[in-house]
Amino acid sequence: MLTLFIKTENQKKWLQKLREKEEKFKNKSAEIDELAVFPKENIQDLVEMGYSSITLPVEFGGAGLKVYDMVLLQEALASFDGTTGLAMGWNLGVVGELFETKLWNQEKLNFFAKEVLNGALVNRAVSEAQTGSPTRGGRPGTTAVKKDGAWVLTGRKTFTTMSPVLTYFLTSAWIEEKQKVGFFLLHKDLEGLAIDETWDVIAMRGTGSHNLVLDHVIVEDSNLVELPDFPRGGKINGWILHIPACYLGIAQAARDYAVHFANHHAPNSLNGPISQLPNVQQLLGEIDLELIRARHLIYSVAEAYDDEERRGYIDHELGVVKHTVTNSAITIVDKAMRIVGAQSLKRSNPLQRYYRDVRAGLHNPPMDDMTIKKLALAAIEQDKSKYSKKE
Repeated sequence: MLTLFIKTENQKKWLQKLREKEEKFKNKSAEIDELAVFPKENIQDLVEMGYSSITLPVEFGGAGLKVYDMVLLQEALASFDGTTGLAMGWNLGVVGELFETKLWNQEKLNFFAKEVLNGALVNRAVSEAQTGSPTRGGRPGTTAVKKDGAWVLTGRKTFTTMSPVLTYFLTSAWIEEKQKVGFFLLHKDLEGLAIDETWDVIAMRGTGSHNLVLDHVIVEDSNLVELPDFPRGGKINGWILHIPACYLGIAQAARDYAVHFANHHAPNSLNGPISQLPNVQQLLGEIDLELIRARHLIYSVAEAYDDEERRGYIDHELGVVKHTVTNSAITIVDKAMRIVGAQSLKRSNPLQRYYRDVRAGLHNPPMDDMTIKKLALAAIEQDKSKYSKKE
């Protein structure tokens, strides 16, 4: 189904590189889930092929791929293994955002580009147990205090995906003296920085989304890299589309399994496989209906975001994509399991893993209720503005 959305030779090249790892990644998925182990080998394979730097701009030595390209490749990768897809997606998204917005000074960007090209991996560390998702506007409990010309950071972050292999943690902290939230670039080897292996969940079990613990970590002043005037989630960031792309890929894997099963499962009560049954065909048709609808939405929005002339008109589409694709993925896996029946509940069956993994999407930002509320408030305000002008 991806063929319709491939537009460039560069996309074909990177898809081919990923497909060379397809069998290897698929064969490891069950073990990653069963043992809740982080897929270090998969990530290393991707780093070695240069995949971890694809969203770094060409002028900094990267492949210069845009949001649309990332969505295409991440969907394919997640169909091989969702854990690997989601983990790498955070790195690609952060790198893409940093160099697109140029929130850092040029010297810091040049330094970090070299690090990325040398295989460094990065993710933002923003969530905390007491504040929840930063997109809801909570102030971080992690603090940064100025001492002897440096910053001392103390706190604990949750959901630090890919923590076992991250080189850098782009960490939010409350700076009392500035009355602002700042972001600090922390190297994994800083004294006082540790990973508390707390990740024990039923979905995306291998993402290594452990707690990041900061115990009086001393950070150079130059590593206070961002002092935004807006909260996280307050500015349009198309790179978050790596999240729904991941769940779309998992849904595609579930769909493919269900179709293959329907074509090969032939109980002796039938004169052939169950794919001939009207109720099975109905479910298969509904699955592809969901997939086509979700896929056209995510790719059209990604394309609009990459077009700088149209990007300014995107207000709510990113949240709508995440809401629509994630909920479609849940529906698709559910229907696939109805086709396969009780066999889909076996721990050896990948559908039960897909079923658990796509539900994790409900808890990735932005949350469904926030997306819907923003749509409602925008409609209300638009109407008020329209009629106030007439009056």
